[in-house]
This record gives sequence, C-alpha cells and structure tokens, in this order.
Amino acid sequence: MKKFLLAAAIALSCAAATAAGTGIALVQPTADTAYTAVAEAAVLRQGSRGAEVKEVQRRLKQWGYYSGAVDGIFGAGTKAAVIAFQKKNGLTADGVVGKATYAALGMTDSYNALGGGSSSSSGGGTSNYTSSDLYLLAKCIYAEGRGEVYTGQVAIGAVIMNRVRSSSFPNSIAGVVYQKGAFTAVTDGQINLEPDQTAYNAARDAMNGWDPTYGCLYYYNPAVATSSWIFNRKTVTVIGKHVFAI
Repeated sequence: MKKFLLAAAIALSCAAATAAGTGIALVQPTADTAYTAVAEAAVLRQGSRGAEVKEVQRRLKQWGYYSGAVDGIFGAGTKAAVIAFQKKNGLTADGVVGKATYAALGMTDSYNALGGGSSSSSGGGTSNYTSSDLYLLAKCIYAEGRGEVYTGQVAIGAVIMNRVRSSSFPNSIAGVVYQKGAFTAVTDGQINLEPDQTAYNAARDAMNGWDPTYGCLYYYNPAVATSSWIFNRKTVTVIGKHVFAI
C-alpha cells in the first residue's frame, strides 16, 4: 500500500512538473465542461460509431431513407441518408445529427443531451400512455392521413400530442380527438376504421417525441378546407397535402 501511494505521489509530481514546464494549468473539470463533453459526444457525424448511430440507421431505414446495414457505423451511406432526411424535413442538410435532426427523428433522449428539453421519463414517451391511447391515436392518424407520406402521418399524431400538452386543449388523447368539431374523421365516422401497422408506427413515433411540425397545433388540406379561420393561422410547414400551422 505504501509503495502504491509513493508511486501515485511521484506520478502526480511528474504531471505537475510537466504541466508547469509547458505552461498548462492543471484544473478540475467543471460541470460546464463536463456537460459540453457530453453534448459534443451526442452529436453524430461520419466516423461515429455506437448504439445511437444504429438507432438513427434503423429509423432512417424504416422510413425509406437508408438502404444499408444497421451496423452502428456512420459511413458515407448513412451520411447521405441523413442529408436526404434533413432536406425532406426542412433542416440544414449537412449530414450531421445534432439537436434539430434528433428532434425531427424523435430521438428524445439524444435531443435532451444537447439541452433540448426535459428527461423523457417526465416527457411524452409511450410509457406514459396506455395501449388504448396508442390505439386511438393510431385510429385518428389512419382516419385523417392514410395515403399521406409517413412523415405526414407522424405529423398528424404530433399535432394531437401537442394539443394534449397545450393548456388550450383537453389534456388527454381521447379528450383532444373527441373534442367537438376538432377532426373531420370523428364527425364523418372514419375514426371507426381499423388502423394499419403504419398508423401504429406513426403513433408510437409521435408519442416518443418526433414532431415534424415543430410544435404545430393545427393542420388542414387547403384543397378541401372550408373554414376561413384556419387559413389565417401562421403556416410553419407543409407535408404532403397538409399545411401545418400554429
């Protein structure tokens, strides 16, 4: 034990001497520098490896952007898929998965690591909802958006989730979906159609935080909308046939 302590002391002394000789100050890492290191590590780019890369690849492959192996290696093919996804979602097409791209992908924990929001344990993950909530959300997505591109179906689910979190709307999925006059599919009975697997997938992604609308509370199809009020809402993005607004 004495030999170990002596060796440790000698090592520390050498390190201090080396630092003094090179003008480098030896300081303890602060909370800010530790956070910065975590945030920088969370950003994915060509050359990155690991489970987060694999999850990005899995999602991009599911949505048709990526055709390579889901191997956790961020190569040229993954970068090209990320760029295609970014272009489709109105993001800076640099092939780097940072805060905005994580948010669009619905990777909540990674987004939070970059300071984007609260922990998913207290957020809107599927763990906070029942199978009945998931089923109803999928039904509404299918009834309102079947035939739309996958991102557009997730966007419909995201609007519903945004309403649940807004103080201006009911605070449950059922309350939002069945609010009087809120959705045409409820009024005309299409809400009773059985959702397909795509609608279920879109519902899960919306519940897990993917919001292609960037916080929108409304959407409409300008080709069939008749309410003059909805046209006065501020447009944020257009996905497929739907305009998404706040």
